[in-house]
Amino acid sequence: MTDESTAADGETTTGQFVVTHADADSAVLKAVDGGQVHTLATNPGVEMDDVVEATLAPEPPMEVTWRVLEVASRRALSIEHSPEPPTELAYDIAADQPVGEVTRRERAGEGELHVLTLDPGTVETAAEEVAADEATRTVAARVGARRVELRLDDDEGVLSVRYLP
Repeated sequence: MTDESTAADGETTTGQFVVTHADADSAVLKAVDGGQVHTLATNPGVEMDDVVEATLAPEPPMEVTWRVLEVASRRALSIEHSPEPPTELAYDIAADQPVGEVTRRERAGEGELHVLTLDPGTVETAAEEVAADEATRTVAARVGARRVELRLDDDEGVLSVRYLP
């Protein structure tokens, strides 16, 4: 992962970005570190939810949009609802925390685990919000995940968010 260096006076910006919008003509990249948003003048072939490590430069003459000078890496990110229930570890974590809290833990190997304890009956709605949230994509990019797996138990009020390589 490369730290983002901010462009000024026509300089380049290098960093890791999440593609938050893409169509045939343009794309929008959000920096993983810092959150700066870069609208690309043309789409270099990226798709929504891609994570790219790239170097960008302002597009002349106005320098209000950006162009990609180099893509060092690109990976697709998927966010999936698993039919599996949360793991025993997730239930154990949830049992020890109050409703409304979240615990973040590194996974063995790569990735991260987030366990949210919620009111029973609200977990499905919360899972949809997590799946749609740009912050979920940013965390996935930061920890090197290719897949985000949501496991839920609406009856017990447990939502497990697994960031997987």
